[in-house]
Amino acid sequence: MKIYLTGLPGSGKTTLGKQLAKALNYTFVDLDAEIEKLEDRTIPTIFENEGEDYFRKVEQKVLHKTTSTDNAIISTGGGAPCFFDNAEFINSNGLSIFIDVSPKELAKRISRGPNNRPLLAGVTSLEEEIENKRKARLPFYKKAELCIVGDTIQVNELIQLVNYSLKK
Repeated sequence: MKIYLTGLPGSGKTTLGKQLAKALNYTFVDLDAEIEKLEDRTIPTIFENEGEDYFRKVEQKVLHKTTSTDNAIISTGGGAPCFFDNAEFINSNGLSIFIDVSPKELAKRISRGPNNRPLLAGVTSLEEEIENKRKARLPFYKKAELCIVGDTIQVNELIQLVNYSLKK
């Protein structure tokens, strides 16, 4: 069983994903970390040197490699479901969950730490840019089998959602 977490940057895919993996005794896979390992450079460096198109091709390649991992929680990059056939691939290879957090909360979270997100770097209004990204990406995120909404989502809520889904 694989569980793919999707959502905007800062939504908690990695934080909640690690907690969920620990609770379920699953392996945790961070797609962005796997890309950086494969490329031996950071995502901002990949964007700067090669561009987004190159990054998205590598992202798809790494996403497809997740089929070889069983019992895993996979934290996708924020744009992963929005390119190629990635949303369909995710749904056909595991359970997908869209973590939907408000743009205001996302802006607050992202502004607290270092912004290593190339598509959000140097914007004048972080909240406005996140809202625009959300509008553009929402049709792809809504392809997820499950959705959890809120600004203070806890891992127990995700566990309940997963357990409920598996009982169906």
